[in-house]
Amino acid sequence: MAEHTQRRRRKPMSEINVVPYIDVMLVLLIIFMVTAPMLTQGVQVDLPQASANPVEPSDDNSEPLIVSVDASGLFYIGIGDQQDKPIASEALRSKVSAVLGRSPNTPVMVKGDTAVDYGRVVALMALLQDAGAPSVGLITQPTEQSDN
Repeated sequence: MAEHTQRRRRKPMSEINVVPYIDVMLVLLIIFMVTAPMLTQGVQVDLPQASANPVEPSDDNSEPLIVSVDASGLFYIGIGDQQDKPIASEALRSKVSAVLGRSPNTPVMVKGDTAVDYGRVVALMALLQDAGAPSVGLITQPTEQSDN
């Protein structure tokens, strides 16, 4: 008698094990949560406090160009790979002109340290106007409200 071996056909499994995908997703979430605060670069500036309404975003949703003045009166620009290095006035003017030449509706904002001389902030605003900025906004910290 011929030996007949029967193989059992396994039914294909139609369910996907999603547990490894969930693990990977949670690891990626933690990585992004840790690295997100590191993505905002800039210069440490002690902003003045003011009770002003926030500026409404523009229609084209463009990122604002942020120019900073630290306590010693040095200028910094929020574009490029050297955002934490001071920039000379002429180089600042040319970079702002280039950005506004490509995208004229880019909002320009100034972050001025509370300890910086007022004249230095005015000089920066005049420089930005010379570079073609139609208007310049000032960045402040909201005032702390007392619960009296």
